[in-house]
Amino acid sequence: MEDSIKAKLEQLNPLLGQWSIEALFPGAPPSDLRGQVVFQWGPGDAFLIQRWEVPIPEAPDGVAIIAVDEDGGALIQHYFDSRGVVRRYEMGLEDGVWSMRKLSAGFSQRFRGEFDAAGERIDGAWEKSDDGGDWEHDFDLIYRRVG
Repeated sequence: MEDSIKAKLEQLNPLLGQWSIEALFPGAPPSDLRGQVVFQWGPGDAFLIQRWEVPIPEAPDGVAIIAVDEDGGALIQHYFDSRGVVRRYEMGLEDGVWSMRKLSAGFSQRFRGEFDAAGERIDGAWEKSDDGGDWEHDFDLIYRRVG
């Protein structure tokens, strides 16, 4: 594996392990329901696998593969969920900030999550846009490290 690719992948180390996830939707009452997500290296440590399960019928379970795009050298997340949704996000993880972005005609999304100083919690928010220009808050997502 090239050194530049290896260095990009090493940026993902703060995500490794098991996390609980809590989604906070505007106008929805608080809930004790928490999902689970695990990040682990795939074969050859050439990509990171993210798997999640959520005990809420409206929220999908899924898997994502995070790797370095061979064309541009950027981190890319390939997303697949239990609804049959498939998406591709540009991704970054630098200076304690995790970001993802998908721009496409008709529906765009972006995520920004900040790690706490101990690396045990990520406070994030998803935004959406119908035109890629006017963004609106979708929901908050809190990750808490387990174990």
